[in-house]
Amino acid sequence: MSGRSADEDRSGTVVTPSAEFPPLDPAEVDTLRRVGAGWRTGVPRDLPVDPTLDRYRTRPAPGRFSRLAPIALFRPAQGEQGQPDELVADEPANRSDSRLGRGLGRARRALLGPPLTSAAVLHERMRKLVALPVLSSDLLSSVAYGPEALVTVLVLAGSGALGLTLPLSAGLVLLMVAVGISYRQTIPAYPHGAGSYLVAGDNLGVGAGLTAAAGLMLDYVLTVSVSIAAGVHAITSALPGLTPWTVPIGALAILLLLAGNLRGVRTAGNIFVLPTYAFVAALVGLLVVGYLRAAGRGFTPVAPPVVPATEGLGLLLVLRAFASGAVSMTGIEAVSNAVPAFRPTEWRNARTTLAWMVAMLVVLFAGLTLLIHLDGLVPRSGETLLSQLARLTFPTGPWYAIVQTTTALILLLAANTAFNDFPRLLFFMARAGHAPRRFLHLGDRLAFSNGLVALAGTAILVFVAFGGHTESLIPLYAVGVFLAFTLSQSGMVVHWRRHRSTGWRRRALVNGVGAVLSGLVLLTAAVAKFTEGAWVVVIAVPLLVLLFHRIHRHYRTLHAALSLQPPPADPGLRSAGPGPLSGGPGPSSAGTGRPATASGAAGPSSAGPSSGAGASESAAVPASGAGPAEGEELPQELRHLVVVPVVRLNRASMRALAYAVSLGRPTLAVHLAPEDAEADRFREQWRAWGDHVRLETIVSPYRAVIGPLAHYLEALHAAAPELVLTVVVPEVVLRRRWHRPLHSHTEQRLRKALRALPGVVVTSVPIHVIE
Repeated sequence: MSGRSADEDRSGTVVTPSAEFPPLDPAEVDTLRRVGAGWRTGVPRDLPVDPTLDRYRTRPAPGRFSRLAPIALFRPAQGEQGQPDELVADEPANRSDSRLGRGLGRARRALLGPPLTSAAVLHERMRKLVALPVLSSDLLSSVAYGPEALVTVLVLAGSGALGLTLPLSAGLVLLMVAVGISYRQTIPAYPHGAGSYLVAGDNLGVGAGLTAAAGLMLDYVLTVSVSIAAGVHAITSALPGLTPWTVPIGALAILLLLAGNLRGVRTAGNIFVLPTYAFVAALVGLLVVGYLRAAGRGFTPVAPPVVPATEGLGLLLVLRAFASGAVSMTGIEAVSNAVPAFRPTEWRNARTTLAWMVAMLVVLFAGLTLLIHLDGLVPRSGETLLSQLARLTFPTGPWYAIVQTTTALILLLAANTAFNDFPRLLFFMARAGHAPRRFLHLGDRLAFSNGLVALAGTAILVFVAFGGHTESLIPLYAVGVFLAFTLSQSGMVVHWRRHRSTGWRRRALVNGVGAVLSGLVLLTAAVAKFTEGAWVVVIAVPLLVLLFHRIHRHYRTLHAALSLQPPPADPGLRSAGPGPLSGGPGPSSAGTGRPATASGAAGPSSAGPSSGAGASESAAVPASGAGPAEGEELPQELRHLVVVPVVRLNRASMRALAYAVSLGRPTLAVHLAPEDAEADRFREQWRAWGDHVRLETIVSPYRAVIGPLAHYLEALHAAAPELVLTVVVPEVVLRRRWHRPLHSHTEQRLRKALRALPGVVVTSVPIHVIE
């Protein structure tokens, strides 16, 4: 990561449905072209069935299969280079044919809503008025427990130590402003994603980027756990009878947040807008009334109750209090991580939103801390400081209930910030090969479903393990947060020194101040709170970084195993056998492309026979007396069509194509693309290879693979029931069990989906990866 320029990095941070299909680089395309020049095939391009499903006349009638495969056909207004229209998998093509599958699909659509097409990805972005409550819920909600965390540590030295509350709060306000300005500078410098992982990785190296990512991941998991714990505590403060149900209530809240976010960014944002604005309005009302009451007594502080000291007042305790209060800043980096989620101009809208967030944070934090000091409140078990303040300020009427209700809602929904940023972080890491590639996939509602589920599951485990107690989680919280802050701001100092644009010294100084202050809080939290639980984060971060490196090493090994290799210089070596020499790079089975033409003949077929091609001519002629599916008993009764699903032009797919062609039967390659842009790229690469096999491209705008492919094969068989479809699937064979979760196992899921279809044979062509 550190070896690339910032501009190059930015081009890889754009979130699109085609992220699962990384294109070949120019060198790989050149090698692919050289490999294609050595291909020899005598298999005819004429197929015994129209792979376009007769798109220009009538659609094939339903056959023995339950119904016609729901493939929607259309002709675009303008085709490139005169190419005709393409096959597009309609939404019903993603549905299961089994009764159980249909029932689960209906339940899923009822819970999450109908799936969105890939073209809707731009419409799922947020405007500023929606982004502000969605991304600031974590930051603003932290004022509900941040001042209390500071006071809770100070009161250990007795009520006399509470006089340090205001100086420490002033230092925290200075830190908030410094870090906020630092991130304001970071956003325009990295307009396609200014998260700590990208910034630190680009400027400080891969190790620093992964360390920041580990800190952020812990931050997001703990954001959910801490916010939910604080929200449940607010509920139990008002309704003590619910205290025994703390853990079930918290787990249910996390599941509800998961369901809301699985509905998509825009829908989730609309759901969470009102509670955030209601919380801000309630706190502003609380501050106004509270300061009016304080003004009535001349702003004279009320003496706090006498609290005996349990610890001596020393530097270590003061630093612990400062670090505890610094949790009020958690979530300040949310906007920089979510820049791509804004509407254009992304970086400008993100920077404006961040400015509003920091201003609101400073006003609420400083106002609440000072009012708590003026009213002489101290923490007590069973009720939060904010609850005490609201009860004192509004002794009668519904206003106390309103404050507590909005506080509980914002604390519960504050976790939504993590639900926005955690999956996006995993997306960026997966693109670089440091996280499983399944996190690149956009779900039905264009949300990172796999990342959302991973966050919810981990947060529930942490919440249950700590019994839902906020005070037990806060020591873990601050270390991960400020680790990311420190690395991000240090990376920006290097960025300004490297680029030396106008005013770079001033910008470097601002980021340098932010880095120093964040680093001091990081060291304080790690040392002072080590025995209270911070040791978990100190140990977990290196372990996570090691895990990321191991994942990347596996993908790098897979890349080498599947990478394109130039053909031998001696043509005689090429004719020794029909096996492939080539493949594509990359740790994932993904590709890019342009839809096939109606005839599928974008270029001439290679001259010269290939092994096993002698039987190809008879295969193209209908066999007389072809019987029903699976009723053939004689070889001459069989009519074959070999179908090869091709996701990416790598060594695995080339080997499957070579195996299919060597059978000497009519062969069809099928590629599914999530959007037209990816289909364009794949068609160009197919032509660079030489277009030796007829290709049909299906655009799957709902990003499903198994359903549309299975339905397409079903439709092919319905159009020619006498055919035996042999589906040749490339399969990567892994030696280590722990590598299996890093892959999607598409070939196994396809085999399972096709098992119920008569007249379809599925065979795998393995490629073994040895580590």
